[in-house]
Amino acid sequence: MPDFDDLKSFIEVVDSGGFGRAAKRLGIAKSIVSRRIARLEAELGTRLLTRTTRGISATEAGLAFKTRSERILADLAEAKDAVAQHGGGIVGTLRLSAPLSFGVKYVTPILAEMASAHPRLGIDVAYSDRVVDLVAERFDAAIRIGSLRDSTLIARKIAPVYGIVAASPDYIARHGRPETPDDLTRHECLVYTAASEPDLRFRHGTRWTSVRPRGRLLADNGDALLQWARSGLGIVVAPTFLAAEDIERGTLVPLLSGYEMPEAGIHVVRPPGAYVPAKVRLLIDTLVAHFGGEPYWDACLMHRMRQKRAPAQAAGDSVSAA
Repeated sequence: MPDFDDLKSFIEVVDSGGFGRAAKRLGIAKSIVSRRIARLEAELGTRLLTRTTRGISATEAGLAFKTRSERILADLAEAKDAVAQHGGGIVGTLRLSAPLSFGVKYVTPILAEMASAHPRLGIDVAYSDRVVDLVAERFDAAIRIGSLRDSTLIARKIAPVYGIVAASPDYIARHGRPETPDDLTRHECLVYTAASEPDLRFRHGTRWTSVRPRGRLLADNGDALLQWARSGLGIVVAPTFLAAEDIERGTLVPLLSGYEMPEAGIHVVRPPGAYVPAKVRLLIDTLVAHFGGEPYWDACLMHRMRQKRAPAQAAGDSVSAA
């Protein structure tokens, strides 16, 4: 029976396309990876790898062996998880990528809860809006917000995400309110540069329209844009999980409320494979428990906006009755 470390090294070489890259991912010397592959080929009596102009690739026998090796390692990991849970909890280290603003504000408290409930669970988080390569950078999972690109990753939608257009009362007093999405082209917009699509889309009834926001202030972080918006420097389009508190406090005022923006989502993505490690399953279950259905920031925001509309409607009724 081949050594499990030999199987891991072989899989890394195929996935990364080279001995050096595999060694870097595994944190070992390139010579060790070479010895492990040579030992495997000697034990099996066949060549598993071949060198091409683009690097190292698996032979036909190597591809078949890789599929079975991945299954063996997945079964081993599942067995370890099962034994660990019988022994009193989840063990190992969860390596997670999370978006900066949402991650720090909403995910960090959840990870603290997980760590308290599972003393043998380690957590290593990279907070960044950069889209990481889960396989190459050896992440167990990533939290991603928006519309997902097609990929081999396995995704689970946790909650919906809605956008809201807003500005400070001071900005509105000085520049007026946009009444339609097209009016945004005549206003100073605060531009989010990390968006996958530069145009904003709005729906009124059954008709969709697109607008490209323009302005002199640009940033790749939502919190930075909200700070500028509070200062009266422009109109911001932000997810409700970031803007809800400002709307509730009155530091920002919602605009274009008669227009709907496309629904996006909060997702957990993980590397391909049928087996879900216990630490990743725990993450998904905990996030669903906190944010599933209608996230609390949307429920609070809608309640607050209904409260604000009610007095205005009542005043209008009084005037009409008079």
